[in-house]
Amino acid sequence: MTSLFSLGHAVVHSAAKLLVQHHQRLTAVVAAVLLAGGGGAFAIASLAPDAADLPVHQVTEAVQALSLPTSTSGTDAPVALVLYRTDSTRATDTADTLLRRLGVDDLQAAAFLRSDRVVQQLLLGRTGRQVTVQALADQRLSQLTARWTTDVEGEFKRLVIERTANGFTSRLETAPLVAAARLASGTIQTSLFAATDDIGLPDAVATQMAEIFSGDIDFRRSLRKDDRFNLVYEVLEGDGEPLRTGRVLSAEFVNAGKTFQAMWFQPSALVAGVVAKGGYYTLDGKSLRRAFLSSPVAFSRISSGFSMRFHPILKQWRAHLGTDFAATTGTPARTVGDGVVSFAGRQNGYGNVIFVKHRNNTETVYAHLSRVLVKKGQNVSQGDTIGLVGSTGWATGPHLHFEVRVGGVQRDPMKMAQQSETVPVAAALMPQFRQTASTVKLELQAAASVAATRFE
Repeated sequence: MTSLFSLGHAVVHSAAKLLVQHHQRLTAVVAAVLLAGGGGAFAIASLAPDAADLPVHQVTEAVQALSLPTSTSGTDAPVALVLYRTDSTRATDTADTLLRRLGVDDLQAAAFLRSDRVVQQLLLGRTGRQVTVQALADQRLSQLTARWTTDVEGEFKRLVIERTANGFTSRLETAPLVAAARLASGTIQTSLFAATDDIGLPDAVATQMAEIFSGDIDFRRSLRKDDRFNLVYEVLEGDGEPLRTGRVLSAEFVNAGKTFQAMWFQPSALVAGVVAKGGYYTLDGKSLRRAFLSSPVAFSRISSGFSMRFHPILKQWRAHLGTDFAATTGTPARTVGDGVVSFAGRQNGYGNVIFVKHRNNTETVYAHLSRVLVKKGQNVSQGDTIGLVGSTGWATGPHLHFEVRVGGVQRDPMKMAQQSETVPVAAALMPQFRQTASTVKLELQAAASVAATRFE
């Protein structure tokens, strides 16, 4: 089945390529055929009698009206019409406002929602939970189903409220999430998030894409108008409805005319008897996981780079030997590489600050934190949350001041990330990797030619 699927993609791609390369010739051929066909039709029509001289006959026939399906209970009563509507819950929702927004006018149902303990705890006042209602023709509630994901991977919760002969009942169920792949394609006009918003791509997916290519593309300073991207990503569904996004499966980004590609690869075979970790690679097998991340916070705006600047507190020009990342108070700050915490506490103008020692005499600094979440001597791994962004010390507003030091000398964090080493796919896994990469190429070609389905 996989080979047939791949063959089908290849045929479609070849046909599309032929159409693009020879569209003028194909257009001329089609036009000639249409013109020839039109000429023949005209000649035949010219030999036929004038339509105005043909006799006109009127035919009248009785048509029996279709009847509504009847109930399966044995009576002749028609089945009640059921209406469906879906929306998301809001923090300000009450039983009445939620039902009204879903087109339900049912005092008994509203009273049940107000009194039911499970509904009070898990539905009303909660934000972003998907709710589907089945309403009768008179706007009374037949069934209400709410779905949401939990911290448990691979499952979601389903709250079902049903009308019965004795009133309403509620039950809480757990069901498995189902992963489905979606395609997306967009073009940069002003910024990454403006482009992803235009096609309805969730911010979580856009952030993942920026993270994947962060070692090669500076998304804060290097984007150009008409840069473009293609994506294949997961959507996790419950009962066929999208509940949240999953992992980016493959991505392609064209920046200033240069193409970057990435794919998620999770080996199915054991490596030295252990399940190998998955990661992002270029399509020729080069790992995109570098020794250092380019940013200690998820994709955000740089408010002050590694350069000379006018110091906002000291009121003088001086070298800014780090990078300031604008972020709201409480944003997680993460370590950019594996290491050991060498200091965690308060220090002069840095305020709450953390120093992490890495190999090769490298040290990173995370300053102005509102909270410190690690202790001196603690081992940390790349991507671990070690503190929360704040404005302690010499700071005019919430942001994270970040430094990279090599032998005690500050270096540009972005350059350090781009120059840090990567690890290729193990030789034993290359046959499996190449097979996966060939499929990914077809998927990215499909993503480039198919408009994205909005995540709504």
